[in-house]
Amino acid sequence: MARAGGLHGVGVYVLLAGAFLPVADFFIVNVALPTISNSLKATPAALELVVSVYGVAYAAMLVLGGRLGDRFGRHTLFLVGLAGFILASLACGLAPTIDALIAARLVQGATAAMLVPQVLATFQATLQGERKTRAIALYGATSGIAAVVGQLAGGLLVSANLFGTSWRPIFLINIPLGIIVFFASRLVVPASRSPHPTGIDLPGTVLFAATLTALLLPLTEGHSLGWPAWTWGTLIAAAVLATLTVIVERAAEARGEVPLLPPSLLRLPSMSRGLAMITLFSVGFGAFMFVFALTVQNGLGANPLESGLAILPMAVMFFIGSVVSPRMINRFGRGALAAGGLLQALGLALLIGIIVSGWPKVSLIELALPLVLIGAGQSMLFSGLFRAVLADVPAHLAGVGSGVLITLQQSGLALGVATLGTLYLALEPAGIARAFGAVIACQLAIIMLLVLCTGLLPRFTKHQPSAHPVEM
Repeated sequence: MARAGGLHGVGVYVLLAGAFLPVADFFIVNVALPTISNSLKATPAALELVVSVYGVAYAAMLVLGGRLGDRFGRHTLFLVGLAGFILASLACGLAPTIDALIAARLVQGATAAMLVPQVLATFQATLQGERKTRAIALYGATSGIAAVVGQLAGGLLVSANLFGTSWRPIFLINIPLGIIVFFASRLVVPASRSPHPTGIDLPGTVLFAATLTALLLPLTEGHSLGWPAWTWGTLIAAAVLATLTVIVERAAEARGEVPLLPPSLLRLPSMSRGLAMITLFSVGFGAFMFVFALTVQNGLGANPLESGLAILPMAVMFFIGSVVSPRMINRFGRGALAAGGLLQALGLALLIGIIVSGWPKVSLIELALPLVLIGAGQSMLFSGLFRAVLADVPAHLAGVGSGVLITLQQSGLALGVATLGTLYLALEPAGIARAFGAVIACQLAIIMLLVLCTGLLPRFTKHQPSAHPVEM
C-alpha cells in the first residue's frame, strides 16, 4: 500500500513499468517494419509515418500532459493515459490497413504523453532525499535502456509469430502488461497534485503541434511522391507557424503566464545550447535505430529475432553507461561528455567501415564491437547533455524546464526518422550499404560537432541535478 504522504518502494517500480511501455513502443516497431510492409502493402513513406507520428504526438502533448496532471491529479492522469494507451495499442494490433495503423499510432503517442510525465512528477512530489535521488536514477536507466530493449522485444515477438499473428503482438503485448500496471498502481501509488498548478497553454500547444506536423509530413512523404507543390507549401507553412509560436509564447510570458516553451528559459545559455545539442543528438539516434533494423533485415537477410539480438551489445553498454556516467561526469565534467562523444564516433566509424567494405558478406558478430563502443559513448554524452540543459533552471520552473527538454528530445527523434530516414530510403535503390553508410556518416558528423560544442556547456558540479531522461 502507499505510504502515508509518500510513495511505497513497490510503487516506484510500478510507475517505472508504466513509463517503460511508451518509451519502448517508440522503437519496438523498427524491427517489424519489413513484416508490416509485406502484411499491409505499405510504402516506405508510410512506414516512416508509423514511427514518426507517434513521436510527433508524444512530443506535442508531453507538456500539456504534465500540466493536466498537476491540475487534476497525477495518479488520475497516469491511469487515464495508461487506459488510453492500452486501447490505442489494441487498435494498433488489430489495424486492418496501414492508414488505420498510422491513425492508431497517433492516438497511442498522445495517450503516452498523458501517462509518462506523471512518473517523474510523482517522484518529485512524494519522495525525499536519497529515495528521490535513487528513483530518478532508476528512471534514467529504465527509460534509456527501454529504447534498445524495445527493438529487441520487437524482434522476439515478430519471430515468435504467435498464433500466426505476425507483427501484431508487438502492440498487443501492451494490453496484459498495461492492465497489470493499471491495477497495481491503484494499490501502491498515492494521489498527488500541485497546490499551485501552472496554466494550460492551449494556443502554444496547438501551434507547436501544427508546426511539427507541417515540418515532418512533407519531409516524410515528399521523396516518395516526387515533391509535389503541396509539400513545399507545407514547409513554408511550418516556418510561418514557428514564427507565430514564438510571438504567441512571448506574449503569454509578458502577461505573466507560463507558456509551453518559456522564452526566458530558452534564453539561458545552458538551456539554449544544451537543447540544440540534445535535439541534434536525438536526430542521429532516431535515424540510427530506424536504418539499422532495415539494413540488417533487408540487406543482411536477418530475421526479426536476429535483428533484435544484433542490437543487444549496444543495449548492455548503454545500461552500464547510464549507471556509471553520473560519477564520471562529477569527476571529469565536460571532458567526460567529450570522451563519450569520441567513443561513440569511433564506434560509428568502425560500423561504417565494416558494413561498406564487407558488404554483403557481413556477420552480425562483426557488428558487436562497434555497437559496444556506440552504446558506451552515447550513454555518457546523453546523460551529460540532459544534466547540462537543467543546470541553471530555477527550482520553481524545474518541471517546466524538464518538459521543454523532453519535448524537443522527442521532436528530434521524429525529425531524425523523417530526414535521415528519408535519405536512407532515397539512396537504398542504389545500394543498401551505400545508404546505410551515408546516414551513419551524417550521424558521425553530428556527434563530432557535439564533441566540439561540449566546451560551450556549463561546468558541472556535484550539486547539480542528475540527468533523468524521460525518453530515448
